[in-house]
Amino acid sequence: MITLSEQTWILNYVYPLLPNLKPGNESATKDFMSDAEETMAWSESVDTLLASKDGLAAFRTFLKSEFSEENVEFWLACEDFKKTKSSTKIALKAQKIYSDFIQDDAPKEINIDFHTKTHISQNISEPTLSCFDDAQRLIYSLMAKDSFPRFLRSEAYKELVKKRQNRNQKRWLPFL
Repeated sequence: MITLSEQTWILNYVYPLLPNLKPGNESATKDFMSDAEETMAWSESVDTLLASKDGLAAFRTFLKSEFSEENVEFWLACEDFKKTKSSTKIALKAQKIYSDFIQDDAPKEINIDFHTKTHISQNISEPTLSCFDDAQRLIYSLMAKDSFPRFLRSEAYKELVKKRQNRNQKRWLPFL
């Protein structure tokens, strides 16, 4: 985030130079700050990364390159599942998640402990919105402790930050 003195500097020196960039024109203001700052903000937490459309896309691409995208796909499927209202859809979505990620030899089988897997298997016939919570917590923890730090150390992330910093400089400081 930008400091108060940086905000003051922008208001006093940048806004007068760029007529489209004015308080109240949120899209232009967001563009001014966003690319590089948003990309660097992803490093704050896995939650920040997953909450960003671009961050999630970059993380998924990284996980695909490491052949471990099933973790984020499972996490996203669980997030979607928890928003389900209809009991019919709950049963259908639960079965889909189970067959895609949990059951033995699932096409995108996630790595969870025997106890968690057995508990889900025993309760899948009458699923609840919380039936995958333990597995989702395990996968989130795995991503936060393993995949996320590797993503931040990756050349792909470093290059993305660099590219976005350069793009912002060129866009807003063309006279440099």
